Amino acid sequence: MRGRRAGKALEIAGKEGNMKAKIDETCIGCGLCPEICPEVFRMGDDGLAEVIVDEIPEDALDSAREAAERCPVEAIEIVED
Repeated sequence: MRGRRAGKALEIAGKEGNMKAKIDETCIGCGLCPEICPEVFRMGDDGLAEVIVDEIPEDALDSAREAAERCPVEAIEIVED
C-alpha cells in the first residue's frame, strides 16, 4: 500500500460491515480499476471510472482493495458504510 490511503485501508481491513467504494475527482480515466475489479468499477461515458454497486460484494473486496491500492492518482477509497 502506498500514499495517504494506506493507513486507512489497513485500519478498515479488519472490520466487519458493509464496504463501499468511492472515486473522487482526481480520476484520470486510466481504466485500471475496472480491469482489476469489474464487479465494482466500470468506465463511464465521460471516460472516467465509476462505481457500479452500492456495496462491494464480499467476494470482490480483495480485488476492490487492490484497485484502490494500484490507482495511479489514489482516486479510489474503500470505506465502511
